[in-house]
Amino acid sequence: MIRAVMKDPLFLSQKSAEATQADAQVMADLIDTLKANQEHCVGMAANMIGVHKRIIAFYAGPFCIGMYNPEIVRQTGSYETEEGCLSLTGQRKTVRYETIEVTYLDQYFHSQRMTYSGWVAQIIQHEIDHCNGILI
Repeated sequence: MIRAVMKDPLFLSQKSAEATQADAQVMADLIDTLKANQEHCVGMAANMIGVHKRIIAFYAGPFCIGMYNPEIVRQTGSYETEEGCLSLTGQRKTVRYETIEVTYLDQYFHSQRMTYSGWVAQIIQHEIDHCNGILI
């Protein structure tokens, strides 16, 4: 189901709780909402659709990837950049890392550990910030 995009900074500034297998519908709704907004958006976190759960979805090329409970466990190569957000107006400066290593649970709730770099790493960092209540 496509959900409305949350724009309330007070809501978005709250930390999200761990996701469980009972949150599968939240992931489905998040992916549906991301796909509906793909012209303006490359990633979303569950709080952007009004749910405080540690769930993100993003595009890596043509593939839409979902992660439950993502955590960055390693990061290298910091740089300053500007980002926008579907939930906020305008662009803001932020620090990101060129390469990150992330642990997460996949769609089957199996543990994964992956390394991402470049644009995809930047998207993941932005969405994990959302899970942590950090707004750019």
